[in-house]
Amino acid sequence: MALSHNVIGVINFVATLLSIPIIGAGIWLTTQPDNSCVKILQWPVIILGILILVVGIAGFVGGFWRIPWLLLFYLVAMLILIILLVCLVVFIYMVTLKGSGHLAPSRSYLEYRLDDYSGWLRRRVQSSYKWDRIRNCLSSTSMCPELNQSYRFPQDFFNAHITPLQSGCCKPPTQCGFTFVNPTYWISPINMAADMDCLLWNNEQTQLCYGCDSCKAGLLANLKNEWRRVDIILLITLIALIAVYLVGCCAFRNAKTEDLFRKYKQGYT
Repeated sequence: MALSHNVIGVINFVATLLSIPIIGAGIWLTTQPDNSCVKILQWPVIILGILILVVGIAGFVGGFWRIPWLLLFYLVAMLILIILLVCLVVFIYMVTLKGSGHLAPSRSYLEYRLDDYSGWLRRRVQSSYKWDRIRNCLSSTSMCPELNQSYRFPQDFFNAHITPLQSGCCKPPTQCGFTFVNPTYWISPINMAADMDCLLWNNEQTQLCYGCDSCKAGLLANLKNEWRRVDIILLITLIALIAVYLVGCCAFRNAKTEDLFRKYKQGYT
């Protein structure tokens, strides 16, 4: 019986360790400029990871110190958390399913369109109230000024592989026909009617294309790339967590069976 409880404790300790990549994924999101401005996914991921950590510790304590009610709490709570994690993994996959970059003539970087992305993601950036807060946050970062330090000549910039956020927010759309001065300063547009974003472009360094739909699309493209990476981590952790949980359930059942057998033997001696 003691051996079975020790096994349960070890299994629950492994479940506790599996909370680390979940919490780490959430913390990683908070370090990304776009996610720190939007603040959608990182806290649900971190909170879910902390809950798994707490429940895993409860199961570990219940296993080693043979506290039945604590083990039952672990089994029920961990099942609920696994279901929540499944829902989160599926949700991230579904909202990041749509959307991709488009090739621009004579450019190595891609450009992005807001309509390509899921309605749920678009609603996070389309209202003026939400976007004003996000654009103020984005304009305070160094993502656009650092382009001026890295690319001084037009061809160098046109051959660069810049991020979706830089492509959408730091320069005008290629189809507007602006002439390059530096990555964040463009003059003499040829076709201002090609896109509404052509009219919104401003060489003022605090304005640029932060009000453009291309900037919103670039933000969503960045979010999609980062959320997909997190989703892979969550999926791998989920599979491991389910396996550990099933083994824990079997060990708990065996421990209860041994306990019943022990009581049965004591009744006949």
